[in-house]
Amino acid sequence: MASANTSWSEENFSCPICLDVFSSPVSTPCGHNFCRTCINKFWDEQVQCKCPICNKMFDTRPDPQVNILVSEMADQFRTAVRVKEQPCVEPGEVPCDVCTETQLKAVKSCLMCFTSYCQTHLEPHQRVAVLKKHRLVEPMDRLEDRMCKKHDRLLELFCQTEQECVCQFCTEGDHKSHPVVPLKEEYEVKTALLGKIEAEVQQMIQERKLKINKIKDTVEYSKKDADGVIANGGQVFTALMRRIKKWRDDFNQTVKERLKTTEKQAEDLIKELEQEIEDLTNRSSEVKPLSHTKDHLHFLQAFRSLKDPPPTRDWATVEVRPPSYVRTLRRSLDQLEETLNMEMKKLPDDAELKRVQQYEVDVTLDPETAHTQLILSEDGKQVHDGGVQKILLLGNPKRFTNCWYRCVLTRQSISSGRFYFEVQVKDNTAWELGVARESIDRKGSKGWTPETGYWTLHYYKNGLIFRDNPSVRLPLRAELQKVGVFVDYDEGLVSFYEVEARVHIYSATGCAFTEPLYPILDPCNYVRGTNSAPLIISPVNQTD
Repeated sequence: MASANTSWSEENFSCPICLDVFSSPVSTPCGHNFCRTCINKFWDEQVQCKCPICNKMFDTRPDPQVNILVSEMADQFRTAVRVKEQPCVEPGEVPCDVCTETQLKAVKSCLMCFTSYCQTHLEPHQRVAVLKKHRLVEPMDRLEDRMCKKHDRLLELFCQTEQECVCQFCTEGDHKSHPVVPLKEEYEVKTALLGKIEAEVQQMIQERKLKINKIKDTVEYSKKDADGVIANGGQVFTALMRRIKKWRDDFNQTVKERLKTTEKQAEDLIKELEQEIEDLTNRSSEVKPLSHTKDHLHFLQAFRSLKDPPPTRDWATVEVRPPSYVRTLRRSLDQLEETLNMEMKKLPDDAELKRVQQYEVDVTLDPETAHTQLILSEDGKQVHDGGVQKILLLGNPKRFTNCWYRCVLTRQSISSGRFYFEVQVKDNTAWELGVARESIDRKGSKGWTPETGYWTLHYYKNGLIFRDNPSVRLPLRAELQKVGVFVDYDEGLVSFYEVEARVHIYSATGCAFTEPLYPILDPCNYVRGTNSAPLIISPVNQTD
């Protein structure tokens, strides 16, 4: 039986009476087709039976017979119409490759034709003997990509060596010795791996979201901190400006008074000089006439009557020295410096310490670097000088061996960003701590300065210095209990804090860091029972 021509219209399969698709179509003796119900009803209403189309009269009422061909074709047409009325292909479904107008959903794909078919266009594969031999599978999109380019066979296997999809023929050739598994099995493995990757990605996303929130919190804290600093700074600068104005007025007044004193001194000297000039002029008037007389008697008598000359000062040593204002200016500047130092001491170091404490890192001491006389605790948090050198440990190139510097580094280092740690120094009479670069000389004694790779504080006999060239001597505001060390690698900054007093000790700025930095501790010598307390890396308590 030929398949229905889907290009036919509904009129070709419509009953001329009801105008609908044939239902149980029958044929009249004249060869026209009608629905059985429609033609019987039509003849029931007629006196003499005739054909509704050609009007041929029948002597007796015919017994119309079922038209098998028209019935089957009408059924196929009705099925095709119902399929066409179905919705179009949904997302994720495979479309029919044969449909020319509205593409319908494919129900099978042929691996021989490389074509996907809807139910209507699949019919020849279900009827024609040659097509029945084709291999039909569940609908697949992009069939050409699912076929082996070399063997024209379906890619059903996965080569674990080459990590690629292969066909059955490939396993007998290039992939003969390779382990292969069905696609489904490898799919399940890769799906599980993908799930792990997705979980890791989601975790990374969450970590970055938390980092964003932390950065936002830092910015918010910085804004509040900035507002407080601006307010405090405004008060300080306002007070300073008032004092500077007063010092300027006092300085100007002092200079004017000294100038006035100088002018008064000069004025008095000038008056005195003018008086002597007047007296000398009068004396000259008395003496001058005698110098012209030739009468000896008169000259001698007149000369005897001359008055004694007025007393005069020896003006050779008399001078008006201009006042020096440099000392006055220096004294004013000294007062300004003293006031600035006092105001700086009033700055809220507590807020600054809280800010840097948020960059706390958990560091532990590295026994591989410890000097042979040092004793470390099992948790790597404490170190003290044991007083005895362990000769067997001298061979490690990482270890400090210089007799003057009994040091140990931490396992952790920093190459960017910021970090902060605290060390308890209570009850120690000598110690040194800070950070050092990785390439420092651990065998010699080049000295501890930034030039040689050390940024450290040194405490000895109640004296505190930052080692530099020359060293910077620092004041001790209170007995040191705990020292905080903060490093901003990118900004080139190393700062030290008295944690218990919550004040800033010293900052080294403009440092050039080009390699990893390690926290470094030196508990110094243990001598006859002194300096026996350990240096302890302590957890940060930001609630202090």
